[in-house]
Order: sequence, then structure tokens, then C-alpha cells
Amino acid sequence: MSLGAVIHVKRLNHALGNAIPRRMTIGSSGCDIAAALSADITLMPGKRALIPTGFCFEIPLGYEVQVRSRSGLAAKYGVMVLNSPGTIDSDYRGEVKVILANLGDEPFTVHHGDRIAQVVPMQIPTALDFVETDDVSQTQRGEGGFGHTGI
Repeated sequence: MSLGAVIHVKRLNHALGNAIPRRMTIGSSGCDIAAALSADITLMPGKRALIPTGFCFEIPLGYEVQVRSRSGLAAKYGVMVLNSPGTIDSDYRGEVKVILANLGDEPFTVHHGDRIAQVVPMQIPTALDFVETDDVSQTQRGEGGFGHTGI
């Protein structure tokens, strides 16, 4: 049963046979996505790798799909999506790949079919645009940036 907009998923390698992204519980906002590998990839501590998923998406205009870390991998192994959240734009038709980084202390091996990230479909505002101006309004915060409020 569809809950709204549909994301079409194209399998790029039928021989690998991994599951399409899916929610693990009815209340999950993200859908787990798995690695599509013909050979294991071992991430050494401090290293990163681009992990293929074997799928490309057709995302409706007005939506994106965010790629986020799985909390269990991050908490247990220090493995996370490096550019989290990554963005898959609605007009991208290439293979979805996940940049995994091992911030843990031990090597971490990714096997075919391992759930490596979660993808979260998000509706995005399309009515906003950037318009150049010579001035912006003043606020109490002003130009206070990183750490301006203290610890």
C-alpha cells in the first residue's frame, strides 16, 4: 500500500538479488538500503569507501532522498555515512552509492546484502529561490557564527 508519492527503483544487477530499500517497522522514517557487492570491502580505521547499492531511483519532482547513517553501525562500530545526510536529487538517474567512513578503532568489513545506510524520502520546497540583493535585514544575532553563544 502506497502512503503517497512513489519512488521507482531500478535494479541494476539482477544476479546480486539484494532487497529494494524498505522500512523495517511501520513507524520508521527511513528505509534500510543494502550493499550490492561481488566481493567484500574492508574499511580500515580512518578510511572511507564508496559502496554500491545496485539500484537507481526515479524520485518525483519536489522530493529528494536523503542518505543517512544507521544508528547501530555508528554506535557499535563507528561506521557512518560520511556526508550525512547525503542528497539524491530527483533528476539523478545513476546508481545510488553510499560513502561509508570507519571512525572506529577496528577494521570493518562490508558484505553483500549488509544494510549500510537508511534512505529517507523528503518533500522539498520548490517555490524558494535565491535573489541577489545589496542589503539584508539586521537581527540580534547579526554575524555571530560558530560558537558565538559559548559552551
